[in-house]
Amino acid sequence: MSFELVEEKRCFGGMQLRLKHASATTGTLMRVAVYVPPQAQKGPVPVLYYLSGLTCTEENFTFKAGAQRYAAEHGIMIVAPDTSPRDLALPGEDAAYDFGSGAGFYVDALREPWSSHYRMYTYVTQELPSFIETSFPADRDRRGVFGHSMGGHGALVCAFRNPDRYRSVSAFAPICAPTKSPWGRKAFEGYLGSDTAAWASYDATLLTKQTTWRRPVLVDQGTADEFLERELMPSELEQACRSAGIPLELRMQEGYDHSYYFIASFVGDHIAFHAKALKA
Repeated sequence: MSFELVEEKRCFGGMQLRLKHASATTGTLMRVAVYVPPQAQKGPVPVLYYLSGLTCTEENFTFKAGAQRYAAEHGIMIVAPDTSPRDLALPGEDAAYDFGSGAGFYVDALREPWSSHYRMYTYVTQELPSFIETSFPADRDRRGVFGHSMGGHGALVCAFRNPDRYRSVSAFAPICAPTKSPWGRKAFEGYLGSDTAAWASYDATLLTKQTTWRRPVLVDQGTADEFLERELMPSELEQACRSAGIPLELRMQEGYDHSYYFIASFVGDHIAFHAKALKA
């Protein structure tokens, strides 16, 4: 598949790229950041997909997390897509920070006008890996996924629904029970409609009852996160994983908030966690 290279920078012996490619899934140009570690010069490397949170683009994690150092150390490619299609001129597309642009929520929309383009679940789980694996030295048998907030929700959903496609999953401050949170309910109503049965397939806590995923799950959550009780609800996921027999390690990090300072503090742990699984 072809792509337009927007930016290329040497970084920790590898290359940090930003690019655009035409997506058949969204019907738009999608922007993606790709860190190619130095080990990729010798052959295919594992790939770790990072899903960002509300209002973010492919640049936030790339610029702020400091992940390249750890990816180079472990020989892992990191792929960070944008969080939604862009510039479609849909009614209300840019009216709010938590719906529309920058807020694709990693679902396949069912309601018009969103259903023709806002298909981020299929994009992230199918088209994006296919694009990466045909364009870069990526090992198609060794994929992991992680994310933050809305993207943490997306990472857990992608892994729980596709245990055969991913070897590892982790999250920073994920929206654990979106069918109960204001962010999730607004997005699901807008993209999926009023039938709450359609919402369940995008709620990680509810998916614990169906998934065959039994590999370790790592979640970091700051105790000073302003969204902890209202939006994120990690205790819901903890209880559900315990009931389902899913080995979740929920680390409550004292004094940390929802920002990228929090992510940068623990991203090394997460990449090491994924490296252990991806290289096993």
